[in-house]
Amino acid sequence: MKITNRKFREEKLLQAEARYQAIVNAIPDMVFCISRDGEYLDFKGEYTTKEIVGKKLWEILPAHVALLKQEAIAKTLVTNTLQVCEYQLSTPWGVRDYQARLVKSGENEVLAIVRDITEPKKTEIALQSLAQKFSKAFRCSPDPITISTLKEGRYIEVNESFVQLSGYQPSEVLGRTAFELNMWVNPSDRTKLLQKLQAQGAIRNQEIKFRKKSGEIIIVQVAAEVIELDGIPCLLAVSHDITERKQTEELLRLSAQRDRLLTETLMRIRQSLNINEILQTTVNEVREFLQADRVFIALNDSCDLFKMIAESVNPQYPSVLNWKKKDETLLQELRTKLLTDRVRVVEDITQTTVSPQLAALYQQFQTKASLAVPIMLGKELFGALIANSCAKPRCWQQIEIDLLQQISEQLAIAIQQAQLYQELEQLNNNLERQVEERTAQLQQKMQELQEINRVKNVFLHAVSHDLRTTVMGNLMVLKNLLKSGGLEGDWRQEGQGRQGGTRGPLWGLGGEGRQGRQGGQESNLSSLPPSTSPIPIPRSIIERMIQGNDRQLRMIDSLLEIHSTEVEGIILNQEIIQFHTFIEEVIKSVEPMLRQNQSKLKTSVAEDLPLVTADSVKLHQFFVDLFTYILQTNPPGLDLLLTAKVEADMILCTVQFHGIHMSKLECDRLFELYVHEPQARFSTGIGLKMYLSRQLIKAHGGEIGVNSNHKCGVSFWFTLPLAIK
Repeated sequence: MKITNRKFREEKLLQAEARYQAIVNAIPDMVFCISRDGEYLDFKGEYTTKEIVGKKLWEILPAHVALLKQEAIAKTLVTNTLQVCEYQLSTPWGVRDYQARLVKSGENEVLAIVRDITEPKKTEIALQSLAQKFSKAFRCSPDPITISTLKEGRYIEVNESFVQLSGYQPSEVLGRTAFELNMWVNPSDRTKLLQKLQAQGAIRNQEIKFRKKSGEIIIVQVAAEVIELDGIPCLLAVSHDITERKQTEELLRLSAQRDRLLTETLMRIRQSLNINEILQTTVNEVREFLQADRVFIALNDSCDLFKMIAESVNPQYPSVLNWKKKDETLLQELRTKLLTDRVRVVEDITQTTVSPQLAALYQQFQTKASLAVPIMLGKELFGALIANSCAKPRCWQQIEIDLLQQISEQLAIAIQQAQLYQELEQLNNNLERQVEERTAQLQQKMQELQEINRVKNVFLHAVSHDLRTTVMGNLMVLKNLLKSGGLEGDWRQEGQGRQGGTRGPLWGLGGEGRQGRQGGQESNLSSLPPSTSPIPIPRSIIERMIQGNDRQLRMIDSLLEIHSTEVEGIILNQEIIQFHTFIEEVIKSVEPMLRQNQSKLKTSVAEDLPLVTADSVKLHQFFVDLFTYILQTNPPGLDLLLTAKVEADMILCTVQFHGIHMSKLECDRLFELYVHEPQARFSTGIGLKMYLSRQLIKAHGGEIGVNSNHKCGVSFWFTLPLAIK
């Protein structure tokens, strides 16, 4: 029996040992058995037993961690209680957090279970940070935030913004409900809010009216969700005061309604001449807008009466349409108040000092508040537009006062319009007759103008043809004289021949004696009568005469071109051109002109400029005319810079130089069609070319201009549209 019992106990012990060993093996944490002096007696974990067992704490752990564990072992053995210590260790996976739980397992040894708590630690830190952020957001939020019990609505926490908005101190609010504080304007709103919470789980942008401690009613926009605090369902609510926004929206609504009413009144005044219809519709709509009990229009009658001519009234209050009372004192009081105050605002009749007659009038028609504005025709009082509140006193808003004032101005216009209508009817017949007469006269003038234009065209072509023929004849004669070689820089005595005896001097424009030509033919200048006296003319005068005829010929051509442009428009033969190559051709053509004027031209035109659509021939002539103008109106030796760049889907081309400054008037008028003054720096012919230049650029779809100042010099600019891809 003794052996059997012993065997039985050994078997139980082995089973218990196996059970506890299985439990230990199932534990994911590391398990250490450590002696009092810090020696590892046994170990279960990631490392091998040989790496741990038999070694001291100081051999395995950093000094500060080993000291911490040694103190925890001593305390565990002395107190025989569970000890917990936390520490950090550097591992191949980085710094990790560990928690050691120590219990006494023998007289001089403890059992330590070590767990990696890095992730829970991070979670705990994140939760603490989140709690701090929530706390800061709760305290610092500009919007009121409250936490209250879901069941009773008893306040648990409020922030400073709630205190500022409600006027209640935290000590007055915490532990009490909004019902106890009488904050709900409509108590049923909380029931609706809870029902919505139950159905949707959260509330967003719910508008609710609240009463502040001062009694002021405000409108707040509420967002709320259910949270749990210590197992108690609570309501987290964030409110935003939208009272001012609502008031602004209401003012905007009233303003829009007022503007609509004013617009419709104005349209009726413009479209209708029935004054009674206009007045009646006006009082109806004004009463609807003001939500007043009575609105009427009174006329200042010539018989010392106030005659009511239009009214809109609530049926439960008496009408004023049939009121007539010839009381001079009362009527004069009414006129004086309207003329003196211009706007008569009475919010409470009982708080206003008036005469007994006027007080009786208010009582007769049950008037509690009144708003009246005069209807003025110039400086004369025509009548008044009046609104009454009969149910109770009323605070009239400024927008309502403004409406009545503006309506009264429109009514004054309507009344004046009606008064003028009869006069207009009387004048209408005379006006129609005068219009017929004027129309006949205008038709006659138009015919005369057409005839004048026809004569002008005939005259322009005839005169320009004759002038062109004369000028070209003069040019032919003068150029032949230059080619004949019979001119001298200065004249000599009559009959004296040149060296060699082959040619004589040039005499008068009629001939030069008997000068022979090549081939033995006689000059046609020898046909002068013998009595004609030769007049010597130097070469410079002939050259100036040729230049003058050239200018006249160009001016005639320009005039004809301008006329053709105005009648037929500019006809463009447009093509796609490469602007850089085009500019190189232009420079070659104006190079002789530049050398003659001792001027230099530099260009800054990129080779990769986009293509443009233009009439290359006319555009080439435009550049020639532009450089001709610049060189003829400035002294020699100019340094010119031609640039081109893309700007806003256009090519902007500029020609800059430091020449004679142009006034703003000259810049503004340079491209206009007008005859220049004799003392102008350039002739009318050149001015006509500049006018044609602007017409050409505008025909291409561009613009042209000139800027001038003393600092930057003169800059001509024009634009051309890019070719459409």
